[in-house]
Amino acid sequence: MLNSGVACFYAGHPILVSTGRFMASKQATDKDVLVLAKLDEIEAELKLIGFWSETPEMTEPANFLEAPSFELWLQCVFLPHAREAAGKGTYPDRSQVGLMALRQYDYHSYVPEAQTLLKLLYEFDRLIENE
Repeated sequence: MLNSGVACFYAGHPILVSTGRFMASKQATDKDVLVLAKLDEIEAELKLIGFWSETPEMTEPANFLEAPSFELWLQCVFLPHAREAAGKGTYPDRSQVGLMALRQYDYHSYVPEAQTLLKLLYEFDRLIENE
């Protein structure tokens, strides 16, 4: 069931970003539960540090480099797609969102408030890559 959420605009069309857990009509595995919990932690941290937008605008980013900001990409693209994957139990072989965050928050400059988010995104990567 998809909980009510926040609308983002992607390719000129509104999409719903869940503000809660999404689970399709299948039996959740331990991995699904862990991934969904980690995504909830990531969303909560984005809100806590002020990186969450209540009225996000996204226009056709093909990837995170083309999004208006990395934070908006996390909110409007990464979180919904990751929740959908967990709902279906279908995961990629690899995840590098933690590395993407490292480049954003700790490569050329250090962003202290993003360090917990960076840690959570690396933890997400490990969950995806471990069976």
